[in-house]
Amino acid sequence: MIPIKAILRLLRFKQWTKNIFVFAALVFSKQLLNPDSVYLSLRAFFAFGFTASFIYVMNDVADRERDRLHPKKRFRPIASGEISLRAAFFIGAILLALIVVFVSGLDWRFVMCLALYLVMNLAYSFYLKDVVLIDVFVIAIGFMLRVIGGALVLNVARSSWLILTTMFLSLFLGIAKRRGELIALDDHTAPGKGNYHTRKVLEDYSIGFAEQMTTICAAGFVFSYALYTVSERTVKMFGTENLIFTTPFVLYGVFRYLYLLHKKHLGENPTDVVLTDLPMLLNFAAYAIAMFAIIYLR
Repeated sequence: MIPIKAILRLLRFKQWTKNIFVFAALVFSKQLLNPDSVYLSLRAFFAFGFTASFIYVMNDVADRERDRLHPKKRFRPIASGEISLRAAFFIGAILLALIVVFVSGLDWRFVMCLALYLVMNLAYSFYLKDVVLIDVFVIAIGFMLRVIGGALVLNVARSSWLILTTMFLSLFLGIAKRRGELIALDDHTAPGKGNYHTRKVLEDYSIGFAEQMTTICAAGFVFSYALYTVSERTVKMFGTENLIFTTPFVLYGVFRYLYLLHKKHLGENPTDVVLTDLPMLLNFAAYAIAMFAIIYLR
């Protein structure tokens, strides 16, 4: 009997928070108060969620030998032996069945978008994660596909500026993660602390190189978001230029993340950083309230 906790850890439901990008089209197309649109977006969210869990299962299968060398990842269910390969493939089959259930009847373009996300991430798990720069761009494209998928399932127009903003943000988080991994690697290869190396692509990165790219992506994210808020299409859609006043929340979020990255030496796991830092959570809540007030309570 497989422990339930081991299965939950394998599926990594905490990582489903990344799928919040699916709701971008729901919010920015002014459909948040439409029950039918909310229902479709929720189905898209769960479809991406179970797809992500399937990918994590396959990734842990592919990485089980590397993970056993890592001080933290060696406790993952497959690497530790809590879940056998046979059980992992069985769980993967169940996840595929759930994906089919959630996409059944949805727009075929959304299904194709989800299929592309699945194939791309499987390629990442088995090969692309070892190709310098391509590894972080695959992560970025994954976030962009979430935004595009959220728009396709609702059959609403997609903003190029919003997609560009998503790309810069995801590149920023992905490269920051690589920097965090490099810091952790340096800490564990210091004299007397042993040695481990579980991500081959880190050989092609350096902390200085990662910091330069992080700066570029942070600037690109803030500028593209600001330009989105004042673009002619956005102002016409919402009938106001007040979205620009949400930019300080975005700036604070970036600065806070950089602070945690450089001063607190966090960043190896972006999800943990965002979900465990109280000022970051409060800032996100304030941003959400401001967005709702500007878009829906005019």
